[in-house]
Amino acid sequence: MVVISLGVSLIVVDATIVGVLLPRIVTGLDLTTTGAEWVTSVYSLVFAALLIPFGRAGDLFGRRRMFVLGVAVFSVASLLAALAGGAGTLVGARALQGVGASMILPATLSTVNAMFTGRDRAIAFGIWGSLISGMAALGPLVGGAVATGGGWRWAFGINLPLGAALVVGALALMPETRAEPAVPGGMGGRPPAGDRSGSAWREIDWVGGLLSALGLGALVFGLIEGQTYGWWAAARPMSIGAFEWPGTGLSPVPIVLALGIALVAVLVVVERARAAAGRAVMLDLALFRIANFRHGNLASSLISVGELGLLFILPLFLLGVHGTSPLQISVAILPLAVGAFLSGGYAGRLANRRGAHRVVQIGMVLEVAAVLALGLTVSASTTGFGLAPWMLLYGFGLGLTSAQLTNVSLADVPPALAGQASGTQSTARQVGAALGIALIGTVFATGLGHAMSDRLAGSGLPPERQAAITRELRDSAGTYGRDLHDTPGMGAEAHAADASLAVATRHGALATAAILALGLAMSLRLRPSSDHDRGQSKG
Repeated sequence: MVVISLGVSLIVVDATIVGVLLPRIVTGLDLTTTGAEWVTSVYSLVFAALLIPFGRAGDLFGRRRMFVLGVAVFSVASLLAALAGGAGTLVGARALQGVGASMILPATLSTVNAMFTGRDRAIAFGIWGSLISGMAALGPLVGGAVATGGGWRWAFGINLPLGAALVVGALALMPETRAEPAVPGGMGGRPPAGDRSGSAWREIDWVGGLLSALGLGALVFGLIEGQTYGWWAAARPMSIGAFEWPGTGLSPVPIVLALGIALVAVLVVVERARAAAGRAVMLDLALFRIANFRHGNLASSLISVGELGLLFILPLFLLGVHGTSPLQISVAILPLAVGAFLSGGYAGRLANRRGAHRVVQIGMVLEVAAVLALGLTVSASTTGFGLAPWMLLYGFGLGLTSAQLTNVSLADVPPALAGQASGTQSTARQVGAALGIALIGTVFATGLGHAMSDRLAGSGLPPERQAAITRELRDSAGTYGRDLHDTPGMGAEAHAADASLAVATRHGALATAAILALGLAMSLRLRPSSDHDRGQSKG
């Protein structure tokens, strides 16, 4: 569990650290806006696209082997990122980090699922889940410390000794697990009647792997980049290597989203046909007949929408209103990580007494209450200290939920499909994270523009100047407010920007609370797992 926990921490921190480091990276490498956007988004894009294929590969060829290979790839990619001399190298290194991360995460999750049963299972998933949520919040803290006290390259270079230690630890301590062939008639790729060699079961579903990677990659790309390039009309040009999309007419985002939906639909058809023929599949759709797996995946997506959406808008609010340094912003978010770590360890004991599904529901109630309270109380005078109590309560609920939701979702999944199921649930989290940034970011930007426009209406400024200030504030996600504070004679406009940022944050928080309430409703459909029943009877 120590090795697994450190592996999870490594990839989760790198998913959130770059947002805080980005200003230093842009200055150090003289990045264009497009380059900066790709440095931020390509990691999550590749990560989400490859989770299901690599989860299945771990089932077939060994989860420890996949973990070690993933750590090695991640470490090499981190070295390339630390030595990057330009945008192309850094974007490529971040994409390679995403490849390594997509090998690591399902391998850790399916290993926990295969190793622990009964009462130990709840505790193991408590550790795993609290690390996922807590390290997501600690990523900006680490990034802030690096941005304040050293060069951004150290944030990537530190992964090299950590990766070496993880490889040694995995080879020494982590048992090798892999799926056994399912019996004929069971779920998953099963050998046809009369095939005793298992070769048909071990056949790799290349078509399914390609369709899932391209389809999910397209969906995540659209969700991440919609705010940047426009959800329908093109907001700006887009370039990927030699390919360029003009900044006028139709945006590439709806086309990419439609392509993603079409590829996923084809994936469903292909996988059903392969399963009916007794051939191996990349995604066994029969998994979704398991009620807890189906409801747990939907709840995971909604929880990630809330977590990533909240972590996106709160630093923007603090920066725009107070001009807070990266480290101070990170410290303001620290209570979330503290709450998640504290409750994650307690969640296992509570699950053994009350049931893992009840722990998830209690956590969801706390999350909704905390975000709703934050949305109702935030104002232009709210500081990081004012946010801290609600972030602590939210973190406590998030730790309970994340710790046991995976446990409940995977408890009834056959061991032969653990890696595939783990990759599917991890993908649900990543899609939810991308959707959270896109959706809550859109609510925040829209609310900011409307609020600022209303406040400037009676200012006496010419309409053209009002529109220009509003546009600058909205397009900069609120950071233009600091420029207004530093400009002589713009005090009224600066205070209007502060008030508008508070309104936008309230809107974003209330939208987050509504989404989490849907997650709560979904969690109420979870039921005690058969594994929990066995664990209780053993106790």
